[in-house]
Amino acid sequence: MSPDVIEALLHNRQRFLAFLVPRVGSTEVAEEVLQSALLKGMERGSELRQEESAVAWFYRLLRNALIDRHRREEREGRALHHLAEESPLSTQDVEELERTVCACVLGLTTTLKSDYADILRRVDLEGWSLARFARESGITPNNAKVRLHRARQALGRRLEQSCGPSCCRRGCADCPCEPV
Repeated sequence: MSPDVIEALLHNRQRFLAFLVPRVGSTEVAEEVLQSALLKGMERGSELRQEESAVAWFYRLLRNALIDRHRREEREGRALHHLAEESPLSTQDVEELERTVCACVLGLTTTLKSDYADILRRVDLEGWSLARFARESGITPNNAKVRLHRARQALGRRLEQSCGPSCCRRGCADCPCEPV
């Protein structure tokens, strides 16, 4: 994208915001949409044709960004509505579900690296926060986040090896495999 095009877009920033605010309802959301469209514009700047105005081209990008945002909000709204319609689990239901979930999960954690087993036990089973785990383990919170992610991935691979992919897709409820 040429410096002239970038300058033209930045020069019209307030006009773009004035276009967006009434359509999204707040300045903060309008800023978010504008920033996203600017990034997309930088990536797709080569699509700007010689005879086309950079501002007109960018308004087209903004309209597409608005349409994408509205579609995403509609999908999220429908998903939340369906979730709200589902009957919530009672405490008794949750306890029963915890008892029926594959008994090999706990056993498989012992087959993982000790660092992975430790973070899974403390964070996922004992309910520690990542910040607490990081503090007590002497590592940074980001390191703890990465370690937990990798530990969960490793456990998932072990579950698929042990129980099979179809069992894992069903959440290991009523797992037919033998506990480790």
